[in-house]
Amino acid sequence: MTTLDVTIMGQAYRLACKEGEELALKQAVAYLDERMNAIRDAGKIKGTDRIAVMAALGIAADFLASRNASGPFSSMSLSEVREKITSMNAILDTALAPQEKLF
Repeated sequence: MTTLDVTIMGQAYRLACKEGEELALKQAVAYLDERMNAIRDAGKIKGTDRIAVMAALGIAADFLASRNASGPFSSMSLSEVREKITSMNAILDTALAPQEKLF
């Protein structure tokens, strides 16, 4: 496990993630920070917890809308998408393992 120090809406957090997933976590943090700051800056909602809930709802709505689009994951449930991502990660790990030994 790796830990990352991040900031979301000016608040520092120490987050744990699996090795090799740091970039994805940093991207998720940046996306969440952007969404929460936009909600806060609009000035209609007060309180970090309420801003976080509104951001989560917006992100969930975006995810669900993308599932309804005609993309590769459109007909899959959330658990099926997770299984597919896990499977892809395993394939990539197997493919990259020989290269990692070189470094």
